[in-house]
Amino acid sequence: MPAVNNVLVVGAGLAGAGVAIHLATRGVAVDLLDIKPEVAALGSGITLQGNALRELRSLGVWDQVQEAGYVFDVTGIRAPDPFGTVVAEIPDAKTGGPDLPAAMGMPRPELAHILLDRATEVGVKVRLGTTFTELSQDEDGVDVTFSDGSTGRYDVVVGADGLRSWTRRALGINLETKSVGMGIWRAFGPRPASVTRTDLYYGGPSYIAGYCPTGEDSLYAYIVEDAQDRSALTPDEQLATMKQLSQAYHGPWDEIRETLTDPSRVNYTWFETHVLDEPWNRGRVVLIGDAAHTCPPTIAQGGAMALEDAVVLAELLVERTALDQDLWDAFMARRYERAKTVVDASNQLAQWQLDHVQGDIPSLMRSIAMLTSQPA
Repeated sequence: MPAVNNVLVVGAGLAGAGVAIHLATRGVAVDLLDIKPEVAALGSGITLQGNALRELRSLGVWDQVQEAGYVFDVTGIRAPDPFGTVVAEIPDAKTGGPDLPAAMGMPRPELAHILLDRATEVGVKVRLGTTFTELSQDEDGVDVTFSDGSTGRYDVVVGADGLRSWTRRALGINLETKSVGMGIWRAFGPRPASVTRTDLYYGGPSYIAGYCPTGEDSLYAYIVEDAQDRSALTPDEQLATMKQLSQAYHGPWDEIRETLTDPSRVNYTWFETHVLDEPWNRGRVVLIGDAAHTCPPTIAQGGAMALEDAVVLAELLVERTALDQDLWDAFMARRYERAKTVVDASNQLAQWQLDHVQGDIPSLMRSIAMLTSQPA
């Protein structure tokens, strides 16, 4: 008999949907709630490396993900010169195994819909536009009061509610989330035929200017600058600012720039980071994904780490027969150092760029590839 019979998951992002799907397919009753009234995701696209694809396959959604996204096995490095000259082509490590692509891009909202549809298919009870107002736990379970006045009792509550997790705050955990010092402009638009992989431009007036194909007809483009308050800009001014910053970059950027016409498809956020010291649980309530660890997207591993948390936690909850300290210790043994290493590497790469230091980026990336090529 598994350690749990029913579980509440708070937050329907990658970590939340992932753990809900895995538990439900093993016969656990799961309620999955999200405060947002409909499936949505901030940003425009997401880059998923092989270890993320491995976990998506384990969730039973690989066919849909592959159909919705755009796969590639090489990352290009271009110069910020008048021609966007290619200066390097780096084969991406197949960290998910030889039978999966090294990487792929896809629209974030599309991935969210695929995961929520899969959750519903396997019997997860999805409740959108709902959150909890009170958690009260004892040795045998957790009593939960919801924002609509209803109540429930669960063996475990999983807080997968993101960077500014309400579950984390409800547990009284004070975790400082810091700005890395960079801000990123992202835009979603059509894919020119010249864009068949991720290309990164280092240097010029911004730290990075890049793009990633997300489908046959779509991509997301991004520019990284010093973090600053851009909140006073109107949508039209945001679009104009991103286009102005892109003027220094050429090659495919010249085509991309001409397609950036819709202000609603542009957003700006800061790179932020934190890692919660172990343990990530307080009694029967546990934090995963961005609620426990978050990193700047410099090595595109945030989504993968969230999915790995989900897989490992679900595995332990259904394969162990008791919800005891040994289970929580096993979870931390498999997740804490691995997630912290990825966060530290992401921050190190960002700091090199802030300091204009020519760090050994290939060695850093090889180290992360070696780590993530092993199952979580």
